[in-house]
Amino acid sequence: MEIKVLLCNCKGLCDSFKDSDMNKLPFEVESDLDVTYTVLSPQLCGQGGNAILEEAMKTSKPDGYLLVGACAPKAQEKLFKKLIRATRFNEKHFVPVDIRGTDNAGILDRLRGSVEGILKQAEAGPSPAA
Repeated sequence: MEIKVLLCNCKGLCDSFKDSDMNKLPFEVESDLDVTYTVLSPQLCGQGGNAILEEAMKTSKPDGYLLVGACAPKAQEKLFKKLIRATRFNEKHFVPVDIRGTDNAGILDRLRGSVEGILKQAEAGPSPAA
């Protein structure tokens, strides 16, 4: 299963990342979690970050997931809604995770929980139609 992790640190200016070390975090994620790759952007909602996100969506396998560690999940859903539609990426495979307000160990725990949730869901298979 393909799980791509995209991380954002809000231009490095947001006080909620003061306890995290973004220089080490991508390595720690790839070393600790079963993911395809990890990319860090200083601003996923900016032009360059959107280009990275668009490329990740367009090149994802049909069963692939994008795990986005950044700001509040509701904010991410609003910020990236048009991009998800434009790329026809499966919105159920877009997994926003709030990584603010903790250190690298806390971020890894949050991401790990999401990866484990994705893997459990994949093992269970598609849910029956209601």
